[in-house]
Amino acid sequence: MFLTRTLTAAVLLAAFIAVLFWLDRGQFAIAVSLVVGIGGYEWARLIKTRQNLAAAYGAVCAGLCSALALAPWMAPWVCGAGAVFWIGAAPYFLARGFRPTPVTAAMAVGVVVLVPAGLAMIVLPPKQLLMVLGLIWISDTGAYLAGRAFGRRKLAPSISPGKTWEGVAGGAIGCVIYAIIWAFCDADLRARVQGNVWIPFLAGTLLLCALGVVGDLLESGLKRQAGVKDSGKLLPGHGGVLDRIDSATATLPVALLLMLAMGAT
Repeated sequence: MFLTRTLTAAVLLAAFIAVLFWLDRGQFAIAVSLVVGIGGYEWARLIKTRQNLAAAYGAVCAGLCSALALAPWMAPWVCGAGAVFWIGAAPYFLARGFRPTPVTAAMAVGVVVLVPAGLAMIVLPPKQLLMVLGLIWISDTGAYLAGRAFGRRKLAPSISPGKTWEGVAGGAIGCVIYAIIWAFCDADLRARVQGNVWIPFLAGTLLLCALGVVGDLLESGLKRQAGVKDSGKLLPGHGGVLDRIDSATATLPVALLLMLAMGAT
């Protein structure tokens, strides 16, 4: 299983970098919209909709993402709506526990989860997108390693029993180190992050790290409610598309807003 996961991850990373840097922005938008569509299909199946309705829902999510890509000036507003959900509504849902939700409401939530993240991917310049995704990967890796080594106190045992507060701390430390290295290595960012600016810069980094955890927990709760281990079977050793982008759906919209606030896009 570990070898399968590693090989799949390597193939996915190579394919993503190739798509990111070799395709033009229109082609890249189509590729991202397809991923959003697959994620929409998996979301609809997790909330127990019929297969044909799930396929239609995925197509709507993909189409909406593609349409918004033609109006990039709307990205701050769309991502702002996503940020409100992830910072305000999602933690509330997690705190009160997952309860049965009408299908229409769950579908609306799926759109807010998937479409702003897809639009942020399309709008962010390639280098900055790769840096943000690197932050997510560092957070996930740091959380996994710290949780395995030191994990004692459960973070959300009723939603995801494997996650611990020690793992969250490890991910946060990894994110801070990554952000500092990023700020020193990127000439443009180094010029912007000076003096007191370090405080909001690192605070934003920790916010993105925390949102990644929220995104992971939300999808874990959805799968637990559906009674399944993975969102799909498309990716050997990893499950479905939602299993791979859960943290990114919460992080990317806010990352775009933070970069716009810094004037870094």
